[in-house]
Amino acid sequence: MSSFIRLALRKVLPSGNNLKIGNATYRFTATTPSSNDSLQLTDWETLNKKKKTSKAMKAYLERAKEHDEFMTRQRFEYDIGKRHLANMMGEDPETFTQKDVDRAIEYLFPSGIYDPAARPLMKPPEEIFPARKAAEFDEAGRPHHFLFYTSKPNFFKLLYDTVEEIQEAYRFEDNVLRKKATPDPNQKLDFNSSTWLTKDQLERLLVEPLTDVEYDNFKLAMERLASLPYAYRHKEFIEKYRKSLASQKFALEIPKPSYDDEGRAYVTTYECLRKKARGDVTIRSPGTGKITINGKDLTYFKDTQPREQVLFPLLFTDMHERVDIECNVEGGGPSGQSGAIRWGIAWGLRSFVDAEMLQKMQVAGLLTRDHRRRERKKPGQPGARKKPTWKKR
Repeated sequence: MSSFIRLALRKVLPSGNNLKIGNATYRFTATTPSSNDSLQLTDWETLNKKKKTSKAMKAYLERAKEHDEFMTRQRFEYDIGKRHLANMMGEDPETFTQKDVDRAIEYLFPSGIYDPAARPLMKPPEEIFPARKAAEFDEAGRPHHFLFYTSKPNFFKLLYDTVEEIQEAYRFEDNVLRKKATPDPNQKLDFNSSTWLTKDQLERLLVEPLTDVEYDNFKLAMERLASLPYAYRHKEFIEKYRKSLASQKFALEIPKPSYDDEGRAYVTTYECLRKKARGDVTIRSPGTGKITINGKDLTYFKDTQPREQVLFPLLFTDMHERVDIECNVEGGGPSGQSGAIRWGIAWGLRSFVDAEMLQKMQVAGLLTRDHRRRERKKPGQPGARKKPTWKKR
């Protein structure tokens, strides 16, 4: 900067003041030399410079803002809906839990749709809408995660943490062996009631797509950790990636078919109950769709409705031409007998269908026993609910 420009700025800008030019701010300073009393101007110095935000960061911030506004709006609507449900059920909205919400939905909006994805539900927006990944880089474009360039940092961080847990278990085992001690068998982990997360569930948890090979590597690493003698010390880490098998209770109770002299598999269900009817049902596979009821065919029932009750489980599972049915039933009327046979057929078909069809049968109510009975007549009135006509005059 020339001395002429410095002198001109010195006259219009006192010492110690700031001057902003473009994106930079400068401070003008003056020094007092010891030789004379005149002021000499120094060079301008930059106080601060604004960092330029990358285009990728700007785009992410815009998307994050839109997503946060959307989730806030959805959460507000969910809270209002929950309060309405609580008022409809006559309960306190402040103590109305998600379990109460599910119960209210099932009671107020009953559905006969068999596909679980098509039935009405009301869940928090955090469970309905998939989670978003946080920003993986700063404003200057530098990545936060040390595994950013693997393209799947969350997955490889999980493998890294698993290896850390395995090495920690080895170190602890070495220390115990030096003391000549043995692991406590009572603290061994029991995995009979749970299983590893599926590939889809793990992808939702990590917010990253995975290949089959990567998922297999995840299971191998976790199984290696779970097989160690002191794996119970890492129980909390392991259980984060396991799910309970409580929803698969029917699969655990399915009987294995027996085989007759012809080599056909068969399953017999006893104690088929409905009202006063009692019976047993035998299903043989493979078959041609033959149905025998007390030695007769389906014409054992004179009306159409009892016949439809017997055929419904077979038509629902598409097994009406693949198995043969043999039924013995007594007591009750056509409605009770057909209901007992229907439940026995559905209960026996569990051994011949896959897990997906088993879940659909459970949703359709085929695996639930019907405990309804005829309500008794009350004294003083014509029937169970009917009462004499009241006349004021």
